Amino acid sequence: MRLGGRLRGVAPLARKLIDVAVSGVDDWMTGKLGEEFNARLARVPLNLTATGIDEFGLDPAWTKYALASAAFLHRKYFRTEIFGRENVPAGRVLLIANHSGQIPIDAALIGASMFMDVEPPRFMRAMVDKWTQTLPFVSLLFSRVGQVVGVPENAKRLLESEEALLVFPEGSRGIAKSFDKRYQLCEFGLGFMRLALETNTPIVPVSVVGGEEQYVSFGNFDSLAKLLRIPSLPILPQLLLPFGVLPLPTRYRITFGEPMRFEGDPDDDDAIIEEKVFAVKATIQSMLNRGLKARKSIFF
Repeated sequence: MRLGGRLRGVAPLARKLIDVAVSGVDDWMTGKLGEEFNARLARVPLNLTATGIDEFGLDPAWTKYALASAAFLHRKYFRTEIFGRENVPAGRVLLIANHSGQIPIDAALIGASMFMDVEPPRFMRAMVDKWTQTLPFVSLLFSRVGQVVGVPENAKRLLESEEALLVFPEGSRGIAKSFDKRYQLCEFGLGFMRLALETNTPIVPVSVVGGEEQYVSFGNFDSLAKLLRIPSLPILPQLLLPFGVLPLPTRYRITFGEPMRFEGDPDDDDAIIEEKVFAVKATIQSMLNRGLKARKSIFF
């Protein structure tokens, strides 16, 4: 009886604490966004099932708190500057970006920008590596905040649903670059171009400056990474310093370029597709070069 009475007393208290926490997040988000979160959320196109999630597993409640975390990184920690937000069209769009930083903070910041800075606000979807599905809890988290396993079938369905889809054509090679290779684009995969041609989707090139310096990598433990079945295991001397596990507070600069449209057969030979991919890659490299030239400091 005593235990039951205690549990009955704890439950209302727990609910009250949760309500206070939720209210606090709402107030904080309102201050960051300039308008009440739910009002902005109401303008995000969603296609939810009867269970309250979409067909890929996105849950607006989970996404809300993921955005709250990303908003802090976006506005306060990395103090992201956004350029060219007017270049992102409504409806289906492929965001093609450079990848860097050892962990995918760049994806989180692009996602935060798509919701907080771009009009109309969007829940950006991103393609994630298949190996992430083997990680406990991470696979569920990714699906609940709108991230989808990177296979062509999923990407096509998202675009046909008029979603904004982020793709890093460099893949894991890009995010794991060592410091001496910073802002030098790796080889792009061809899949995103075939997808754009098949679905008649505009491509918005995106350059991200700031990520390469958040963790200074001197290389990778390739053999150990292979043994652990992960894409890379970077050598990060800063981890030996106090609080070195945190990324350095570099200033991010995200630029959305003018939309690019391509015509052709998605089943064309690789050589033909490669010419179109090269045009996108060259555009992003040029945007990176201009962004690096324009910034006055890595941190300010």
